[in-house]
Amino acid sequence: QVHVVESGGGLVQAGGSLRLSCVVSGSIYNINAMGWYRQAPGKQRELVAVITSGTNTNYQDSVKGRFTISRDNAKNTVYLQMNSLKTADAAVYYCTARVVTTARVYVAVWGQGTLVTVSS
Repeated sequence: QVHVVESGGGLVQAGGSLRLSCVVSGSIYNINAMGWYRQAPGKQRELVAVITSGTNTNYQDSVKGRFTISRDNAKNTVYLQMNSLKTADAAVYYCTARVVTTARVYVAVWGQGTLVTVSS
């Protein structure tokens, strides 16, 4: 079994910063790509940022230059540093990871989501 736990969401004023963390644990052999998605009320879930096992990164255009994704492989953790937050960034943020389990099964796992609220 693989578990995903996110943290770091909360309420912040526009222009402020938050750092999200996501820890993946359990029967893990390897973790390939890790990423963050978000879903605002009434909207579809969208990709925010992704980081490969080789630390290549890709961002949604609207967050480029403001958000930074990083990972600590020793801790099976991915981070999302969010700066210069806008009200449009308010959403539930979900962590996802492409995991190879100890049984050598490839699975995509998701966290329960962490709420980011940005006040104007």
